[in-house]
Amino acid sequence: MKSSIVKVVLLGGVITIMFACNAKKAEPETTVIDKEQIKKEIQDKENEFAKLYNGAEMKEIGYYADDATTFYQNKAPLVGKAAIVEFLKSDLNSNSNVITFTTNEVFPSNDGNQVVEVGAYKVIDSAKSAINTGNYITLFEKRNGKYVSVREMSASDIPIQ
Repeated sequence: MKSSIVKVVLLGGVITIMFACNAKKAEPETTVIDKEQIKKEIQDKENEFAKLYNGAEMKEIGYYADDATTFYQNKAPLVGKAAIVEFLKSDLNSNSNVITFTTNEVFPSNDGNQVVEVGAYKVIDSAKSAINTGNYITLFEKRNGKYVSVREMSASDIPIQ
């Protein structure tokens, strides 16, 4: 009798292992990421930011997340949208320069909810002379269906004097 029970248990174990090994694993859902569309969307955000900044309309900028952090050159990090916008407003009071941004590359996450942008900026004065150029990296996160900047850092191409 013991021999029959052992055989049944072994047979049941072998059958269980066979079914477990042959079970099809669910394929993970793949999200199709349109990198060019994301690049266009990010460039549109950069254009909107430049338009608001150049027009001295920093009041309702939707570029930054409320918890964003930005790293400007020769400054402590600015933490929070309010602090960043306040800094930008103070900068507007002291110049009439015009800034433009160019999105060179985007690196979206597999689900498209985060995007790292690598871009370049150019600042010209009222005589249309370039007074500053440089590069930046921005991490965008999709919140409420729109990308917002959560971290950014820039570096000027102009040598330190």
